[in-house]
Amino acid sequence: MAITKERKNEIINEYARHEGDTGSPEVQIAVLTAEINALNEHAQVHKKDHHSYRGLMKKVGHRRNLLAYLRKNDVARYRELIKSLGLRR
Repeated sequence: MAITKERKNEIINEYARHEGDTGSPEVQIAVLTAEINALNEHAQVHKKDHHSYRGLMKKVGHRRNLLAYLRKNDVARYRELIKSLGLRR
């Protein structure tokens, strides 16, 4: 259900803006997207697991807020990120 430490580190290394970067919006959004995808698969199989579904919705809301922040402050970075993550098709 959750992503592994190794997968999370791969995502962080891919989207980090500099060495040791774990807090930039790009990294946070990429990690949240991976977690959302994993929870979405879980929710499709376990339709009555409302607790996990609530956690999924919280993560989606958090990602939405981070995307809005990034769009407001740097549109070029925002567009590049949504393109690389495959969001907003």
